[in-house]
Amino acid sequence: MALSISRRIVRSFGSLSALGFREYPTVADLSDQIAGDNLLHAECFSFSKGGPSFLDFRRFSTTILTPDSNGGAFPSDLLSSKTVLTPERTIGLYEDLVVPVTNFHNEDHGLMVLAGDVFDVPIRKDIIHRVVRWQLAKRQQGTHSTKTISEVSGTGRKPWQQKGLGRARHGSLRGPQFRGGATMHGPKPRSHAFKLNKKVRRLGLKIALSARAAEGKLLVFEDLEVPTHKTKNIVNYVNQMENTKKLLLVDGGPINEKLKLATQNLHYVNVLPSIGLNVYSILQHDALVMSRDAVNRIVERMHTPINR
Repeated sequence: MALSISRRIVRSFGSLSALGFREYPTVADLSDQIAGDNLLHAECFSFSKGGPSFLDFRRFSTTILTPDSNGGAFPSDLLSSKTVLTPERTIGLYEDLVVPVTNFHNEDHGLMVLAGDVFDVPIRKDIIHRVVRWQLAKRQQGTHSTKTISEVSGTGRKPWQQKGLGRARHGSLRGPQFRGGATMHGPKPRSHAFKLNKKVRRLGLKIALSARAAEGKLLVFEDLEVPTHKTKNIVNYVNQMENTKKLLLVDGGPINEKLKLATQNLHYVNVLPSIGLNVYSILQHDALVMSRDAVNRIVERMHTPINR
């Protein structure tokens, strides 16, 4: 930061040449040189503890210096060749996101705005944990069954008399203490599902989508049309993606027959309609590819009021 010194202070120190310093031209003298040039000249002065010491004349450039720059006083070998990274975006501010739209052929189809209240919500692991537990419990079959003493096969006759033989008293050979007998307090067919509020379920899906968007693993396609049903087309596309082992494709309506045939032999590529998109499937895949129609349907579903 430049320090402006009044003429009175300069007079108190005397002439710059008397102090052993070079005299620099004033800003007025440099005005003619500044015109037409992209360098801004300014006089910079500083004082040290031991006495007055003046910094050399500095020039501030508004141009970007690179190692390939021609001309200029700054040595090219001192310039850094590293890419300047922009600060990371703060997640969870409910800001709308602008993402490019492409397809399987990497063609440009413009941009799309993702709603901030769906794709940029604060990340909460506790909500994700509750929703995943709810999903896994609800899809559990619950067909486990054991036989009670009335269901196990065997006679109901008393094996031996109550007294006189010195043996333990028993009334049936179908009891749980005998081989092939009943199972006490064993599992019976039941549902393992438990209730989870719709608000929590909806918030879990928003958090999962926001996490993929923050990681840069959410891609938006114009559509999921493939030229043929050959599997090699999907394989070549997945191989082009970096750090992706499992891919989830989400379309708006019914799945295209060609896409279904092209992905059915790939265990690391799965296809879902937008109505079937869920938290557990998103977490099981590294990357998420959604069509433009699927994004619109998901946003519409998230904005629909919850029926009480």
